[in-house]
This record gives sequence, structure tokens and C-alpha cells, in this order.
Amino acid sequence: MKVQGFTFSTVEAAIKKPGRNDFALIFSNVPAVSAAVFTTSTVKAAPVLVSQEHIANGRAQALIVNSGNANACTGESGMQVARETTRLVAHELGIDSTAVQICSTGVIGVQMPMERIRTAIPALVTGLASGTLEDVAHAIMTTDTFPKMVTRSGSIDGIQYTIAGVAKGAGMIMPNMATMLSFIITDAAVEPLFLQEAFKNAVDQSFNVITVDGDMSTNDTCVIMANGMAENRIITKDTPAGSAFESLLNETLLSLAKQIVKDGEGATKFVEIRVRGAKNSADAKRTAMAIANSSLVKTAFFGQDANWGRIFAAVGYSGAEVDQSRLSLSFDDVCMAKNGIFAGGDAEVRGTEVLKQKEFTVSVDLGLGSGTASVYTSDLTHEYISINADYRS
Repeated sequence: MKVQGFTFSTVEAAIKKPGRNDFALIFSNVPAVSAAVFTTSTVKAAPVLVSQEHIANGRAQALIVNSGNANACTGESGMQVARETTRLVAHELGIDSTAVQICSTGVIGVQMPMERIRTAIPALVTGLASGTLEDVAHAIMTTDTFPKMVTRSGSIDGIQYTIAGVAKGAGMIMPNMATMLSFIITDAAVEPLFLQEAFKNAVDQSFNVITVDGDMSTNDTCVIMANGMAENRIITKDTPAGSAFESLLNETLLSLAKQIVKDGEGATKFVEIRVRGAKNSADAKRTAMAIANSSLVKTAFFGQDANWGRIFAAVGYSGAEVDQSRLSLSFDDVCMAKNGIFAGGDAEVRGTEVLKQKEFTVSVDLGLGSGTASVYTSDLTHEYISINADYRS
């Protein structure tokens, strides 16, 4: 489905090694109302620092991204590369360099091959008419096994608009805004402050509730560009059109977030950790994250071992308020423990069958209040270790 006013291009810059397109450009024909959320890590890659500066005015028109090199922990040289890249792209496009967002993903601590980037930029701009958003999704992959994309459409006053997005990520995934990148584009006209608020809320309900391995990256970035070329009435907060837009935006980001978990490095399981009955929502999320990040829990998922005790242990050290005598746990609809007590051998047999599925839900009830949260995670496998043992080779 076409998003009006956006064009795309990818080329091979051989940033890490030759043989694939690893350099991509997204361009809006007009300046777009924009917002971004970045890693909260205090160790930030050069492109994150530059993009944070550029997005401060709430506008962007182009996004340049490479895979194969994170340009992180590269000192002043890395900053110079990021700034020069945005200047060169802006010059070729005839726009201001502050209108360019820049992202990188790949190996940390390796200097960027600026000469290859400098050589590739003219071809990247020239190719804008022929590329697709799917090409971009392929170009940003590192250890990903499939490109991650989603499209949604809505309407206001009979005028249709489209929201589309791509993402990459499979390892270093526990964004807290993970070599996680995501780019969202829409041709809807959206009021700037509302877009910023809606986008942050959507990130909190999607990318901030997933974890593959509990590791946050130096490069996590999520950007949205709304160019208004659908020519709809401007969408604002606290209106039916605003609510509909928020719903579509939430769907878009949650779909991409779930795709990242399903592509978790070496993963064989997709698991929703659903917590209810917490004293408050913060305690619910704290509990869900403790379970989702537990190596013992995740290896039990891989081994299809209905070891509910590991989950209770994670709940206990989560930092949430817990009363063991009120704690209950289910795998899908199989009750494994009630009020802190094991439900018995039959439950374990049935629970093991649930864990043999590729997708299932772990439900925990703390029995203390109305707080709820859901977190999405994967299992921890031999393959995850193999991938990360030789990632740089």
C-alpha cells in the first residue's frame, strides 16, 4: 500500500562486507512533522546524538540508515562521520542537514568506512524513484532472519491515510526508550504535539514491553514522519479522528514489536507474560519483566519444562509487592498453582503440553490490586549462544 509523498532507496556500500544492500534512505517530498524516541542508555552511538539534535524542532524530511556498523564508541571521529553523512545527504537532496535523521546498526567500536559512505550517497539519492519500503526493511537487517513490516489505513472525512512501518532487531532486545531500529511513516496530517504524545505512548505499549535477552543497545531509535500529503483535516487530540489514529499507530508499533520477539536470536517460542492483580501498573510491569528476562525461565520454555517454581522465584525478586499466599499462575488455561500452592501432577502434564506450542501465554495473578501489564518474550536456546559467540566474525 502506497504512502503518499515518500520514496525509498537502498544501495550496497559494503560497510561491513560486500554482497548485500546495507545503506538505505527514506525521503519525504515535503518536510514532515516528526518525533523520535531513543535509547535511554547513557552510552549512545554517534547517530543517536546527532539525530537527537536534529529532531529537536519536530521536523524531518529524510532518514539515512546503515547496517553492519553501529558507529558507537567511536569518539569524535564517529561524530564527524555522522555529521558529514547528514550534510552530504542533505546536499544531494537540496534540504537542510538538520532535516536528516541518521541511524546505524551493527558492530560496536569499529570506525565507519567514510569513503565508502561518501561514494554511495549519490547513487542512493538517484535511486529514490525505484526503491520500496520493503527494500529498506531488508537493508537494515543484521542477525534478523526476516524483514519486519506492517501497514495500516484509516480515514477522516472520507479521506484515506496510511501508516506504514519497518523495524529491525533480533538480539540485544530490551528497548527502554536491542539493536532495535524502527521507522514509521504516514501521509496523514497530524498536529505536532499530539503526534509526539501519541507516538511516545505507542512506543511505551509496544517496543518498551518486549525483551529477547534483557540487553539494551547503544543505538535504539524509533522515528515517525507525518507529511500530511493525504490532505486530510489535521488530526488532533481528544477527537474521534485522534482516537482512531492512535489506535492504528498502536497496532502498527505492536505488530512490529511482536515480529522482533518472534525473530529473537535462536528463538523457538513466542510468549506473552500477562500479569494482573498487582498493587499498581508499575508493579505489574516490574513483575512481568522479571519473569520475561529470567534465564532460568527462558531455558525452561526452550526445554518445554513446566517449571512453575522458576516463575514464582522471579516474581519474588522482581521488587513488586507480593503476598505468596495470594499468588496464582497459569500456562494458557492450565492452572499450575493457586494461592501459592502447586496444582498437582495432572496440571504439570497439561502444562507441559502447553509449552510444546510455539506460542502461549503465562498468566500471573498477584491478588493484591488492579494493576495489569503484558510483556512479550522468547525462549533462550543453544542457537542464541552460537549466534552471539561469533557475531563479530
